Amino acid sequence: MKKTLARKRGQPKQEELPSEYRFDYRKSKPNRFASKMSEDAIAVVLEPDIAAIFKSSKTVNDLLRSIVSAMRQPSRKKRTNLTR
Repeated sequence: MKKTLARKRGQPKQEELPSEYRFDYRKSKPNRFASKMSEDAIAVVLEPDIAAIFKSSKTVNDLLRSIVSAMRQPSRKKRTNLTR
């Protein structure tokens, strides 16, 4: 028979998150991925169903570039003055 862990008496069940966390900055490490990002990069969060389709940022950027190039550019029509 497996033993189950019993809660000690007097220890209330904590259902809410603490209002404050103590972070030990002495144990922190630099971000190892920071050097891989260019300075002008923008992070975008994709929904899980969309992220499942695109396996890399290159494929997302390629598709977005093709959409942008296919978008219709606004044409500037010259107004002709018929009263001249």
